[in-house]
Amino acid sequence: MFIEIFLAILVGCLLGIITGITPGIHINLVSVIILSLSPFLSQHVSVLTLAVVIIAMSITHTFLDALPSIFLGAPDSGLELSVLPGHKLLLEGRGYEAVVLTAIGSLFAVIMMVAFAPIGLPFIKWVYPLIQRFIPYVLIFFSLLLIYREKKSRTLALIIFLLAGVLGLITLNLQLKEPLFPLLSGLFGISILLTSVFQKTKIPKQKFTEVTLSGKEISKAMGSGFFASFLLGLFPGLGASQAAIVATSGQKEIKPEKFLVIVGGINTFVMIVSFLALYSIDKARSGSVVVISKLLENFTLNHLALFLAASLISAGIATYLTLKFAKLFSKLMSKVNYNKLCLFIILLIIVLVAILTGWIGLFVLIVSTSIGLIPNLAGIGKNHLMGCLILPVILFFLL
Repeated sequence: MFIEIFLAILVGCLLGIITGITPGIHINLVSVIILSLSPFLSQHVSVLTLAVVIIAMSITHTFLDALPSIFLGAPDSGLELSVLPGHKLLLEGRGYEAVVLTAIGSLFAVIMMVAFAPIGLPFIKWVYPLIQRFIPYVLIFFSLLLIYREKKSRTLALIIFLLAGVLGLITLNLQLKEPLFPLLSGLFGISILLTSVFQKTKIPKQKFTEVTLSGKEISKAMGSGFFASFLLGLFPGLGASQAAIVATSGQKEIKPEKFLVIVGGINTFVMIVSFLALYSIDKARSGSVVVISKLLENFTLNHLALFLAASLISAGIATYLTLKFAKLFSKLMSKVNYNKLCLFIILLIIVLVAILTGWIGLFVLIVSTSIGLIPNLAGIGKNHLMGCLILPVILFFLL
């Protein structure tokens, strides 16, 4: 059984590489494919083994999805905000360091969540019914705080937030198979890539710089991310980006390096919180965990312990893989024409959107790209574009 579980972890890590570095191929999509094939696969392996494959894939994905976000400007759901400081470091020749920072956050997140799991389980069960009713008001407060802190134009920041929010509301009600893909790719991906093309951005030779953050700064980043993701990771529709906004909104200015640690950590925090939530309150908070709940009719404490152990092993493997791929990406960036690469990634995203979501998805991509260009042209923070997810969640809880 041990060998079978270990092989399942390796298969999951392999799938996590594919979903992590390939824009448009999400863990939810692969998880659903595994579920659909489970009647056949369960004749050869146990459903528990299939669940471990999904766990390992999900954890590995949260490490490796920083690569397309930082190097290619093609964000995955949960890492939309990492594009901004990641791109900044990339233009300074520090793309490798940017990925290392997110990997540090992810690795510490797994270790912390496993260590705090005995305390976290009763905490989730106790706090969930207490704070559920306050979530929309918390999001409203932090959204207004971010708009108020916008130095250039609070009015324009509010307009951008509402435009993105209305677009998100419409998109999420279009019954698309992968609604977030065209929405987020336009707002945070193609809009940045187009700006780079128009400005004829040149990527400098990438250096393998060491992380300059102190241990104290990393600890503070992990602490704020841990608290925010523990609270927001419990609720449907809320994930890493919303938790990152809550974790950092009380700070006047935050270093890009520290922000990358926070976002990397939160992305993994939220994934593991969803495991704990499934056991504590019988609520699945991510697509891959929904599939696991369907594979396992009875989710026991032994299952949870196995999943946490698999998460630790997967995190170790994923850290090694992330650093290796980051070096490979860094070397390739200095050898390719960045403008042509941007155009290729834009074309790839358009093709994937067309395949996964059809003509309606392409229309969403065009509109989201147009809205995503506004902050670039006006010099307004792109974090206000997170209204695309925040406004629908606020209305979901209020209405």
